[in-house]
Amino acid sequence: MISVALLSKWHVHAEDYAKQAEQNENLSIRKVWDIDERRGKAWAYNIGVPYEPQLQKVLEDPNIDAVIVNTPTTQHKEVILEAAKHRKHIFTEKVLALTVQDCKEIYSAVEDAGVKLVVSLPRLSDPSYLYAQKALDEGWVGTLKMIRCRLAHNGGVSSKGRTYGWLPERFFNKEESGGGALVDLGAHPLYLLNRLAGEVSTVFAQMQTLLNEQVDDNTIVLTEHESGALGIIETSFVSQGSPYHLELYGTGGTLLIENEAIQLKSPLFEENENFHEEIPSALPTPLHQWVMSIKGTGEPTITKDDVCRLTHVNELALLSHQEGRRVNKHEIGGTRPLF
Repeated sequence: MISVALLSKWHVHAEDYAKQAEQNENLSIRKVWDIDERRGKAWAYNIGVPYEPQLQKVLEDPNIDAVIVNTPTTQHKEVILEAAKHRKHIFTEKVLALTVQDCKEIYSAVEDAGVKLVVSLPRLSDPSYLYAQKALDEGWVGTLKMIRCRLAHNGGVSSKGRTYGWLPERFFNKEESGGGALVDLGAHPLYLLNRLAGEVSTVFAQMQTLLNEQVDDNTIVLTEHESGALGIIETSFVSQGSPYHLELYGTGGTLLIENEAIQLKSPLFEENENFHEEIPSALPTPLHQWVMSIKGTGEPTITKDDVCRLTHVNELALLSHQEGRRVNKHEIGGTRPLF
């Protein structure tokens, strides 16, 4: 049994991960820590475990094997480095860190400590992504020339007297969140494009701050990839009723995904009426992959490359927006290999 401590309920997905941990026969939640004592105590009470107000005591506890990190994004580096120092396995909400350099430092510490780190990039386990990847690998759309991904919601739209809608106000505090729609919700389209279209070569971003002046809440990013494909990433906290879209346009066909609906337009279907490919089954969740890696029963499909390239594009997008121009990938990290 792997004994786990929950480190903060800051992120809105913290409860989801706690439920997944409770349902995993290999995990046992033993403690809760949160910098917000009231929030932490209430969460610990609901789960039925002790609340520990001092992070160091949690990490120094020899009975704790692993931690699930849902702290403010700006605290990820500090908390994860401390966890690695105490040789705790680490599962964390995305993004790992806000700079490529911080990602490098974290991975170096994790590798030195010999512990397992998995970052939650859940759409890489999703059947629709797996189908899109197979469509590319099998040549159903030919050579990819353009890819578009949109993921948006109305979490920032005020309602019922709330300033920021159903998203907690802390998501709009840059000192805690480190960024807005692109860093949080836009992470999903970013890592999907990195997988499907490959490494970026240039990035142009336009970010709007409609709700306050601290973080973006409505953003578009245009990417050019080393593969030759162009990418469009759209994300927003102020979009009512927006479906999830993933679209691949190639020289030999088009793949359109809207929420769970998948439409493939390819000559392969026209020439062979019997051609049909089942939608792949979902891969294990990121948290389950983490447990498998700890137990030595499987390697995570979410890689260091996925995690670091996500932060790299985020950094490039922020630089592009701040300077109002298209930026080259080498402007963050130089010409040497990033990872």
